[in-house]
Amino acid sequence: MKHRKEEDDLYRRFARQREEEERRIRDEFRDEWEKELERLTSRFEREMQMKRKRDDQNVLTLRHQQEKEDLEKNMTLRRDKKKESLTRKMLEHERAATAALVEKQSHEMLELINEKRSEYMQAESLYLDSNDGSYVEEQVQPYPSIAPNPAPPALSKFQVYNDPVEFSNVDQIAISVAQEDQKTFTDLVRQLVGRCGSDIEKARTIFRWITVKNLNTMSFDENLRGDTPMGLLRGIKNGTESYHVLFKRLCSYAGLHCVVIKGYSKSAGYQPGVRFEDNRFRNSWNAVYVAGAWRFVQCNWGARHLVNAKEAPKAGNKAKSDSLRYEYDDHYFLTDPKEFIYEFFPLQPEWQLLKNPITLQEFEELPFVRSLFFRYGLYFSDTNTKAVMYTDSTGLSSGAATVRIAMPTHMQGSLIFHYNLKFYDSDGDSFDGVSLKRFVMQSVVGNMVAFRVHAPCSGAFLLDIFANAVTPKEYLTGEPMKFKSVCKFKICCEDLQTVMVPLPDCASGEWGPTKATRLFGLVPITHQDALIFAGRELELQFRMSRQLTDFMATLHKNGVEEKRLSKFVSHNVSDDIVTFSISFPEEGQYGLDIYTREMTSVLDSSGEKHLLTHCCKYLINSSKRN
Repeated sequence: MKHRKEEDDLYRRFARQREEEERRIRDEFRDEWEKELERLTSRFEREMQMKRKRDDQNVLTLRHQQEKEDLEKNMTLRRDKKKESLTRKMLEHERAATAALVEKQSHEMLELINEKRSEYMQAESLYLDSNDGSYVEEQVQPYPSIAPNPAPPALSKFQVYNDPVEFSNVDQIAISVAQEDQKTFTDLVRQLVGRCGSDIEKARTIFRWITVKNLNTMSFDENLRGDTPMGLLRGIKNGTESYHVLFKRLCSYAGLHCVVIKGYSKSAGYQPGVRFEDNRFRNSWNAVYVAGAWRFVQCNWGARHLVNAKEAPKAGNKAKSDSLRYEYDDHYFLTDPKEFIYEFFPLQPEWQLLKNPITLQEFEELPFVRSLFFRYGLYFSDTNTKAVMYTDSTGLSSGAATVRIAMPTHMQGSLIFHYNLKFYDSDGDSFDGVSLKRFVMQSVVGNMVAFRVHAPCSGAFLLDIFANAVTPKEYLTGEPMKFKSVCKFKICCEDLQTVMVPLPDCASGEWGPTKATRLFGLVPITHQDALIFAGRELELQFRMSRQLTDFMATLHKNGVEEKRLSKFVSHNVSDDIVTFSISFPEEGQYGLDIYTREMTSVLDSSGEKHLLTHCCKYLINSSKRN
């Protein structure tokens, strides 16, 4: 109640200050308006006396009227601008004051909880002593009463918990508590952590409550008194309290040490290669002390929304609430420091929680990755992979840059990648009428996916790489797949020596036979690589490890119609061997697309024939010399 009163007083002071400032601006502009008007009027009167003709006087009156309206318009604009900048300044000041109050109150609450905890421990030990005369050591490491110094955690997130399913019970508590309204923070925290068995579970229910409560879309009653339920979250409503400050407050009420960390983040509007020079990308997040170490939590980025529902159902409406899935991003709960540093850079190096902290410049140079990158377990095997990649300036590969991403063994069978290439400074995605996508060669070898970008001209490009984990079954039905961005790069070509030719216009996606093996069980016998050097004729052979039917192959060459090339490709199937025979009408670079479908999927449940699905593609250089 004491904290409540302090907060009420603070908000009253905010309201008073805002009113005073508004009045001051109003008075200031009224005085200025009266002065300006007087000046305008006396000038008008002087000029009127000099004009004798009625017509001249009319023109003057109209001009005076117009000048008066312009003056009013200008002053209103100026007043609004001044008000806006003042409101911004006051909001900054209010945020700082709110954060300072929460800091003080959190400290008091933690002290109070520690006091009660030690009283309880003493009482427990007395009780144990009197029972059998022996004192039993507490098995679990007691929670520290004073916040420890920042240091790298000894255990990784995976060692603390390896599947969010472990929290399904506490997550359910958070979801049901979010559908009710509470009168005080004490009530709220009791409902959230009352049934938690560990400090991790406490932090988890608070994190999930904030991510479920979709605080951005809450509707507030304007004349709320401080003691009404929504009064609890008025700081969020007024913009004076952020998610991080709220998370810290709730943690302290639950007896957990928590800090707000300030720094830079690669957030909305950021592109690889941007420098962190001004306040544009300033951000805040939390570290909470659980499982014997400081660990990162970013509620704002963890918060998603309700999937398949416009809003949270009302309490008691059970039937509707069962069909809801509350989406959130688990990556931002207890994130490992070595992953967190890709997106967040604290102003105080010790809060990187890394053994070897990095500099701001190194942070700028780190590749721009999204949480999905880590969820799929992707990593960069090449230490030279930076946010900005430069193309080679000499030799055969002049104008080319390669980005390589490694995937863990268990994801190799299911990950499919795509990419997009456009100009860095505009949304243009074609050059001389050709899609920029045709200047990128994507291939997979083993656990490595490579994107080789050939710049068609000098300048800067933005390479966006997408991924999705799919089962062969999902892929074969030909359903459209949703790909999400995993990382982005700025590709710079400073000076181009050779003219780049676009790749043949094949189906999008990776080159080479890996996809055929992964999704269709089609194993290449003759050609394992994406690139083939051939003479004027070529035979490609595959072995079917499961029954496929209806093969089709199409040949592509820049500047030649696809129809004209169809007669140069044929195939035959003998037992489990498929052979494609190609004769090239002229030398040059060709693209070969191969399509097929599974025996079982010829007819689907509705009796309709499935379309052929793209199976793989090759890039072939045909020349007499080969």
